[in-house]
Amino acid sequence: MAASSPHATTDTPLDKDTPLRDDIRLLGRLLGDTLRQQEGQALYELVEQVRRTAIQFARHNHPEARAGMAALLDPLPQAQAQVVVRAFSYFLQLANIAEDEHHLRRRRAHDLADAPPREGSLAHALGRLAADGVSAEALADVLGHALVAPVLTAHPTEVQRQSLIHNHRLIARLLDERERQRLTPEEAADNDTCLTDAVLRMWQTRMLRPVRLNVIDEVRNGISYFEETFFTELPRLYLQAERQLRQHFPGQPWQLPPLMRVGSWIGGDRDGNPFVTAETLRQAMRLQSSMALARYQAEAHALGSELALSELLVRPTPALLALAERAADPSPQRADEPYRRALIGIYARLAATHRQLDPSAPPQHGVADAAPYAGPDALGADLAVLSESLRSHGSAALANGRLARLQRAVQVFGFHLAPIDLRQNSDVHVRTVAELLAQAGRCADYAALPEDARIALLGEELASTRPLRSSYLDYSEETRAELAIFDAAREIRQQHGSAALVNCIISKADGVSDMLELALLLKESGLLRAGPEPRTDVNLIPLFETIDDLQRSAAIMDALFRLPGYRSLVATRGDEQEVMLGYSDSNKDGGFLTSGWELYKAEIALVQVCQAHGVRLRLFHGRGGSVGRGGGPSYHAILAQPPGAVQGQIRLTEQGEVISAKYGTPETGRRNLEVLLAATLEASLAQQAGEAAAAQRFQPVMDALSQRAFAAYRALVYETPGFATYFQQSTVVSEIAALNIGSRPASRKPSQRIEDLRAIPWVFSWSQCRLMLPGWYGFGSAVEGYLQAHPEGLASLREMRRTWSFFASLLSNMDMVLAKTDLAIASRYADLVTDVALRSRIFERISAEWALTRRHLLAILEQDELLADNRTLRQSLQLRSPYMDPLNHLQVELLKRYRAGDTSARLAAGIHITINGIASGLRNSG
Repeated sequence: MAASSPHATTDTPLDKDTPLRDDIRLLGRLLGDTLRQQEGQALYELVEQVRRTAIQFARHNHPEARAGMAALLDPLPQAQAQVVVRAFSYFLQLANIAEDEHHLRRRRAHDLADAPPREGSLAHALGRLAADGVSAEALADVLGHALVAPVLTAHPTEVQRQSLIHNHRLIARLLDERERQRLTPEEAADNDTCLTDAVLRMWQTRMLRPVRLNVIDEVRNGISYFEETFFTELPRLYLQAERQLRQHFPGQPWQLPPLMRVGSWIGGDRDGNPFVTAETLRQAMRLQSSMALARYQAEAHALGSELALSELLVRPTPALLALAERAADPSPQRADEPYRRALIGIYARLAATHRQLDPSAPPQHGVADAAPYAGPDALGADLAVLSESLRSHGSAALANGRLARLQRAVQVFGFHLAPIDLRQNSDVHVRTVAELLAQAGRCADYAALPEDARIALLGEELASTRPLRSSYLDYSEETRAELAIFDAAREIRQQHGSAALVNCIISKADGVSDMLELALLLKESGLLRAGPEPRTDVNLIPLFETIDDLQRSAAIMDALFRLPGYRSLVATRGDEQEVMLGYSDSNKDGGFLTSGWELYKAEIALVQVCQAHGVRLRLFHGRGGSVGRGGGPSYHAILAQPPGAVQGQIRLTEQGEVISAKYGTPETGRRNLEVLLAATLEASLAQQAGEAAAAQRFQPVMDALSQRAFAAYRALVYETPGFATYFQQSTVVSEIAALNIGSRPASRKPSQRIEDLRAIPWVFSWSQCRLMLPGWYGFGSAVEGYLQAHPEGLASLREMRRTWSFFASLLSNMDMVLAKTDLAIASRYADLVTDVALRSRIFERISAEWALTRRHLLAILEQDELLADNRTLRQSLQLRSPYMDPLNHLQVELLKRYRAGDTSARLAAGIHITINGIASGLRNSG
């Protein structure tokens, strides 16, 4: 299967994209050879014919090319159709690998050249801060309380199996080897053989899961990113950051606290997922802890091999000699090697700790019995003894290598690897609290109380040390499950340390009582202590999701802070309050433009409320992978936050296929972690006076645009009769619900209502049919109405783009989304709607809005074509379109057969493989 390039005739030695095209051609050739060998010459030629026809369709949109593709694909028997689908899907996956490697190649070339630091790098951020006159003291103050935390979630848009992801990583390493090293003919032949074998393995590996993932499968998938990337690259990033801080801000020691961590929702997020239980939570933490301790043991063993230093040649400190003596190592061969003996003792204690925290772990005993570590601080203290001793006799270079990275890993990952957040829907909390109050004879019908009465009652209970819960009372299954989760959380903190679980999030938070209900449940489980000086062991975090919730979020938090009892709890958390903002649900509720603007305004209002109450605000951004769920480039998204909204602290979700794209390989992962840290420092400390002035000046314009966009979006999605039917029939949402890509149900309730559908399948479905509607709909109508009311308004909109990062980022994301849409492809999905009048009415409306949006966006950007200033992405989409179009065409044809009554397993598998392939081609699709 060959790969074409729109620029194949213009390659020159100076063309910086030539290596990318070479890699894609190589991988395409290997895939074609594999296809010919495995499936025969006839199928290979069919795939090639489809590819050539698709290229003509993508380049020229000729009706003849489209008809030719239909003539080739529509009559295909199911077995042949599946081969075609797999061929195009795997090519797109290989193209992704080649593109990722090329991006790393370009970054390395930039870093090696005598060029200014690239935007998004830590060196660029520190250089900007130094140029702005930021003092070392101001920077140290921010770093002293900073927190930068990407949080992995198990949302089901990652359609790749782990076995395939591991193979992708191997292919990436082999491409990297070809690039970085001058291979001998023998080595080059070995590399070719390994690449050929990897592509063959990929072809012969089942693309789909036979059964749906369970939560523990998702936990293991999440842990794989720690094994592959985070465990090694986070410590490296800390050491890199300290070096660069010393270069740009000399005179400070710059020993960073563990400010950058990776969190997880996997195993603790039970909002709408009945499969997350107390036992699931315990098992998730056991698996995480086991991985961390196994890596510590491996590192201790490796250090023992490296540090065979003889006390006949060096003079260790008395503390090191005492640590070696406590190891009770009987071997005379190591009698003069105190570092090795000390590490043998450390290994033995780690093995004992591992057995204690995970009795099911494979036994790994030390040379002698040893007591387990009481916690990661005790392990850190032993490692510090080694480091200080090495430095004392001129061996700082040895202390600054593997040992320093291990010390940092222990600081960051502890004995828990990643803190697990708990999340639950406020409706569940209401029912649980109501039952506790009713069973205790305190309130017969709590749910019927108005908000003021709820607040008063909950305040009284939180002030009382008397428990409501009793082991002698019989509770419903739901209440028992909720209480069991909090009990498990308390046990995890006791066993694995307080850093293992620190956050409890309330979905669908829309009032003060939601927060107090969570506080009461924490109190009943021993995680919050009542009395004259109340304390909470965990953070209580509201998640504001709908447009209305965002608009009222600041008033809700103000009312909370005015409650003396709650304000006392915040004081016990260091006077910090975290608030989570829901990007995806607010988008589904109000559309892309209104969601972005209401999020921005909510942040400003929350900053002001927290400042008024002497509280430091930390925002947790529930961003998705796609623009329709709040995604987009992280660097510019963070810099586009309102002034004062970052303050050195930010948490954000990483979801679906974005996790593997950003953190699937070590170097890519470290680069993306560096971007988050750099952007956070810039957003916290760089001069933002112009940004604040622009926000204030252009607020009336954004309000006017938002009102019009909201009306247009709601009119289509929630007020058009039959729209839910159109959505169900013109997309693969029903088939996505059956795809084995995650443990969570697609809808919160068993209904066809858009309101009950989760934002993930909502966005994912629109991307599959190449409409990407949640990422742009309503913008065209908004601008059209604004310009009719303000004939000179285009100049204002252009000035907004030039001077306001928020608006520029919003337009940039929309530019990307519109470039990924294809109305010709989308029209074939519209043909699946059985009601012809409904189909015509809605698709014509969508098409008109798309044209209006594109026209106004290009006018504001002052561009003639989409992605005019993003050549890299434009070329990537040009490459991908001919390989996605046949997948879309076949998906529509297979859906017709399936919905006509052919529900065979082979046909269903074919549909699911097309979903996989299109998601690979779009990359950030859900």
